[in-house]
Amino acid sequence: MAVFVALFLAVAGVAGALTATADSPEITLENPEVDASQGDSVEVGGESYVVADISETEEGGGGHGGAATTVITGTLEREFTAETSETWANGSTVTVGDREWRVEVTGENATQFTLVEVLDRQAILGADDAAENETVTLDDGEYVAVTDDSGERTLVPVDEYFPAPEQRSYEVGEILEYDGQTVTVDGVTADGAVLVWETTETETVEFSQHSVVTIGGTDYVAHFPDASTLRMSSDIEAYEAQVSEIDQFNQYNSGLSRVLVLSVLSSIMLAGLAFIPSRY
Repeated sequence: MAVFVALFLAVAGVAGALTATADSPEITLENPEVDASQGDSVEVGGESYVVADISETEEGGGGHGGAATTVITGTLEREFTAETSETWANGSTVTVGDREWRVEVTGENATQFTLVEVLDRQAILGADDAAENETVTLDDGEYVAVTDDSGERTLVPVDEYFPAPEQRSYEVGEILEYDGQTVTVDGVTADGAVLVWETTETETVEFSQHSVVTIGGTDYVAHFPDASTLRMSSDIEAYEAQVSEIDQFNQYNSGLSRVLVLSVLSSIMLAGLAFIPSRY
């Protein structure tokens, strides 16, 4: 019995020593394309990005006794110029400046369009104390009822009462101010006009520890060796090989831990059996 107890204790000692002294392998990206800190400019996928953010947060834990997990995330940003277009349909109404205009295109082969001011008739009538606030429609047309100082009511045709709307014509290639942008007339058809302008947009790429992101058609794995450094590598195979190595180490380490526990329990059980009195 003593021999078996000693044997199990020896096995437990070896398993415990191996478990305590074994060094767990870690992810290390060899020759990464990106090795930067927050605020650095980097080249990824043929484009220039800025490491806009590297953040470390705690997740989990709380009041349920669970251990909190540290999560590191990062963000890449780049600004680029993009062409934006908008089509003004023939007969539609658009707002240019502080006024509304009706888009008019004449002819099938037109090379220009005209903006015709849309008069705010209600505002004009409201500002005229002599005019009624509503127009009058008769069989022969539409009129504005105006009362002069003597109290005489007169019907004035709307074309005579309201001022002629302002008109602005634009040809292909001309520019105008629209919605805070300088836009160019890119094309005119019978259906309307196409306007184009350039805008500055921001592309954002977000990732977490060991996530794989695609930039410029290439896959990159992101690795944070600490909470202030970002490394990115396109060698996904090397990264996956390291992950497999770590998984294998964890399996071996878990097996040794089981051997340690079982050996100690077996030693205790055998030692206990040795003190059980014999029935014979």
